[in-house]
Amino acid sequence: MKVTTVEEPPASRRVPLRRILELFLPYRLRLGVMLGLIAASSVLAMVPPFLLRSILDVALPQGRVGLLSLLAVGMLAVTLIASGVGVWQSYLSLGIGENMMNDLRIAVYAHLQRMPLAFFTRTKTGEVQSRISNDIGGMGAVVTTLSGSIVGNVTTVLASLIAMLALNWRLTIVSLLMLPVFALISRNVGNQRRAITRERQAQLALLSVLVEESLSVSGFLLGRVMGRTQTLVEQFTRESGRLTDLTIRSAMAGRWRAVTMQIIMAAMPIGIYWAAGLTGDQGHLAISVGTLVAYTTLQQGLFGPTVSLLGAGITLQSSLALFERIFEYLDLPVEMPAPERPVRLRRPRGHVRLQNVDFCYGERPALQDISIDIPAGSHLAVVGATGAGKTTLGYLIPRLYEVTSGRILIDGVDIRDLDFETLASVVGVVSQETYLFHTTVGDNLRFARPQATPDEVIAATKAAQIHDIIESLPDGYDTVVGERGYRFSGGEKQRLAIARTMLRDPRVLVLDEATSSLDTRTERTVQQALDRLSEGRTTITIAHRLSTIQHADQIITLDGGRVVEQGTHTELLARQGHYAALLARRGPGKPIGATKDAR
Repeated sequence: MKVTTVEEPPASRRVPLRRILELFLPYRLRLGVMLGLIAASSVLAMVPPFLLRSILDVALPQGRVGLLSLLAVGMLAVTLIASGVGVWQSYLSLGIGENMMNDLRIAVYAHLQRMPLAFFTRTKTGEVQSRISNDIGGMGAVVTTLSGSIVGNVTTVLASLIAMLALNWRLTIVSLLMLPVFALISRNVGNQRRAITRERQAQLALLSVLVEESLSVSGFLLGRVMGRTQTLVEQFTRESGRLTDLTIRSAMAGRWRAVTMQIIMAAMPIGIYWAAGLTGDQGHLAISVGTLVAYTTLQQGLFGPTVSLLGAGITLQSSLALFERIFEYLDLPVEMPAPERPVRLRRPRGHVRLQNVDFCYGERPALQDISIDIPAGSHLAVVGATGAGKTTLGYLIPRLYEVTSGRILIDGVDIRDLDFETLASVVGVVSQETYLFHTTVGDNLRFARPQATPDEVIAATKAAQIHDIIESLPDGYDTVVGERGYRFSGGEKQRLAIARTMLRDPRVLVLDEATSSLDTRTERTVQQALDRLSEGRTTITIAHRLSTIQHADQIITLDGGRVVEQGTHTELLARQGHYAALLARRGPGKPIGATKDAR
């Protein structure tokens, strides 16, 4: 099994900083309190050096024990207050960051729920999962710490600078000359990390795709029966090793520059001490020992936060790659918008009408000029060869795809004027690809109608002829079905899907090759359940067996995306056209048309 490289949008796409800052707007009050605490904490950090100067220059030389005790208590009190403020600030910062990540996860998930089916047919599931979990998760630490780090460091730098000027303005000018050196050393590290981060996240998405596809039940079975287990392990080893290499490269980018800055920072106090010694007069320093110690302490309060600010800029640059990947999904155009003023069908009858409907997959036309009238409660059968457009037609009615032109009406209302919940309550779909969640039988059934009572669930399963099988399971309706329902056979899953649709009780029913992949005996049982489900409903059956097709109220034959014939079974046989030719090729005991549409 080959997992192809995840297709990435152009790396040149930029996210405006303003858009990132807008994420903070719902939390501006808490953010203001947090930033105030950070500023207060930074100012408090300036107090101990001045207290230390008084200890060294006044209390100790003069032997003033009372003053020494007061200054020592003051230093301890400042430390305790600063620690308490730091804990409060950390709590607010963590809350803001995590809530913002939660908002982004919900926004991306909700936006993807509004995308058409075509998006998911061309996008790997592992890629979507990686965007929501890995990319947003990677942004968490950045959002949680970056804003506080920037404000705290800026405040500390300003406070340190003011305090240093108050102590000795000449030494402060010398210290400021080093700041451009730090900025020069840090240049281009951010862009380098940003490129590596984007590549790393793409590789992480590729690894997620590989795990999701090869370790699902279907992927595992395919790998085992094809004897490709070792190949998959080798592929995972190769891709995981590449991810490891990118992670190391990201962590090490600019590391030598950081070491250089640390060496300079360590050397600066030595230079200050040396300079102070050179300016002494007859063995006496130009400044007091207390002032010298306080100054070098404050100098670290200038250089340390400055380096942190440069590091924050680098982190922000690399994190922009994560924001870009998230906003790429949020900016995906919604091709199927919900109506601003949705129409409610209080008592739907199920009269379906297609008027001059066209549909294209990109530039390729799939359906052209389809006009069909399906009266409420009637049965329409759709037949045709592979690629004729049968499944596409069935997916247009529940608006899984959007028509390119024309209209689809239910009870005279354009389906684009119905909200998705209303449309889902009116149109039900049963296909041969039954999907069951990895949860209990009961939860899978109630997914259609969560408020359904146990009696209603049992009534639906009895009608679908699956109740006795469920009851025979060790945990009955509380039995976990396994991933994709692998605990059940194909026919049993189909009957569970029918029961689930019965609970939904739609007025319009689309049966998309619902029994084409079943054996004859199972097909007969499922067909009986489908017949019960279809009673009193508008039913559209796609590529079903002759036993169902011949009793339909009307049959249409599709060829090349167009309706080429329409009539009853008897009428179409008498014409000896496309329909008769399909029957002649397939035989009376086999499905009409292919078992699966090429879409």
